[in-house]
Amino acid sequence: MQGIELSRAYFEACAPALQAEFPDLWPRVAAGVCGQGSENFGFDDEVSRDHDFDPGFFIWLSPEDYKAYEFRLSRAYDRLPREYLGVAISGQSVYGTARHGVRETQAFFRELTGFYPAPETNMQWLRTEQHRLACAVNGEIFYDGGGDVTAARQALTAMPEDVRLKKLAKHVALAAQAGQYNYSRTLAHGQKGSAALSLSRFAEEYTRAAFLMNRRYAPFYKWLLPAGAKLPVLGEEISRLTRLVTDPLKETAAAEIESLAAAMIGALTAAGLTDHPAAFLEPHAYEIMNRIADPQLRMLHVMD
Repeated sequence: MQGIELSRAYFEACAPALQAEFPDLWPRVAAGVCGQGSENFGFDDEVSRDHDFDPGFFIWLSPEDYKAYEFRLSRAYDRLPREYLGVAISGQSVYGTARHGVRETQAFFRELTGFYPAPETNMQWLRTEQHRLACAVNGEIFYDGGGDVTAARQALTAMPEDVRLKKLAKHVALAAQAGQYNYSRTLAHGQKGSAALSLSRFAEEYTRAAFLMNRRYAPFYKWLLPAGAKLPVLGEEISRLTRLVTDPLKETAAAEIESLAAAMIGALTAAGLTDHPAAFLEPHAYEIMNRIADPQLRMLHVMD
């Protein structure tokens, strides 16, 4: 059983007692799991159980309800069973474990992204890192009586199209620089370590671009490749890329980089984001930039 499943089952077992104790409040609370941690992305496995794997959930309250009920609700949360389905709750305090317990909704999302419910301007969206947005919309909401948490998560998934294009152009340009340009040049200089680093950078930028092609947020770097391999668009290419980065100095690496770049160009062309004939990714990044309507974003450096 993965972490989300365990937490959902624990919530379903505990919710009736909490609802009975707080009947007037319960129609306004939300409960679920999201945020940092592999379990909230569904990436947890046996290795993950060495930390932060225990039954638990967040209870989110409005600012007004948090002031009025936080202390009593936190005490009630602390009285919930400390073991469920054979898994013990570790490190719990009166306020719940570090990734569970009673939280104020607005403060929770501001801690993750800097905003509530979401960035207001294109520049604010541009400066918000994808992995922070991914943490805010991952996991699962088990119950949302007031609807505020669900509404905030929906707002956070609505990245403006111009911002998506600007971020996509950046990652495409950086992938070109690292993979198609610097990889072969560093090898020609005899700098094998730099070549391996260039390939790693290519893999990261390529995968971040693929997430944006799929209109999804890229998670923290250590989950990029396994998550990217599941994407509908370019997922198979990221599986190939994953195999490539495990052998960065293989003789066919440069040719494989070009093949992956061609696949990216094909996906961009199919999406109507480029019609440039070049085999090099960088001109396609400028094609993407040309499709941005916001003049402030369109005038930024392509790699900004």
